[in-house]
Amino acid sequence: MSTVAVAFDRPPRASGFCRRCRTTHTLPTGNAFNEAQRLMGCLEETGSIALHPDQADDPDLSTAPLFGDSRGKMLGVLECLERNGKIVWLYAFSGQYSGRWQVPGWAPPLFDVEQFHRLNTPEEKQIKKLTARIEKESEPGIVTRLKTDRTRRCRRLMADIHGLYVLNNFHGQKASLDDAAGTTRAKPTGIGDCCAPKLLNHAASRRLRPVSLAEFYFGRANRSHTRLHKHFYPPCTDKCEPLLGYLLCGS
Repeated sequence: MSTVAVAFDRPPRASGFCRRCRTTHTLPTGNAFNEAQRLMGCLEETGSIALHPDQADDPDLSTAPLFGDSRGKMLGVLECLERNGKIVWLYAFSGQYSGRWQVPGWAPPLFDVEQFHRLNTPEEKQIKKLTARIEKESEPGIVTRLKTDRTRRCRRLMADIHGLYVLNNFHGQKASLDDAAGTTRAKPTGIGDCCAPKLLNHAASRRLRPVSLAEFYFGRANRSHTRLHKHFYPPCTDKCEPLLGYLLCGS
């Protein structure tokens, strides 16, 4: 669980230590703060995260669920420059949105979505079957065996999914999660799926230069109340910082 629980009127710089060059790289909030505020206004006005007019009526992109039982979500804005100096804005949401990894206009995940579904879908079905059997089983010995099998499958699936991630930095280099974050500690669920890694990876793959970054929470507060509506937060310490050094390298 992230240790960051403080909201900021203007978030601090994003930073991370790069294991390859042994340097801490940083990125300021800068103009991304104002663009994030503009984005908040658009979300409130339209009630949708749709960035293209032809998607405005897509119910899956409505912001209404963010204020319900599913609660809110972190969103991020990255200011970039093309080689000719033109400003380009990139946007990202953490994790999935209404079950979608990809929404036009928003930064994609750090893996191939088709590969993810080919890997995840069949194994997830088996895990759900085990869960159903556990709930119906009354024999303690059998329940223990089934739970052990489920845990083994979940851990193997997570490791296989993590193997799909490819991180691009601004030297034009590519790395796995292990290359970027190291193998000395267990990787938390959702590592690489937050806004900052998505934004920086997308910028690097498009050969853009990052200039400023801002992330904010939109929607109903999370259960621990460490994330509040329209408050700004720095990239999280457990899932983002281990990757940011590598992702920012060469910027």
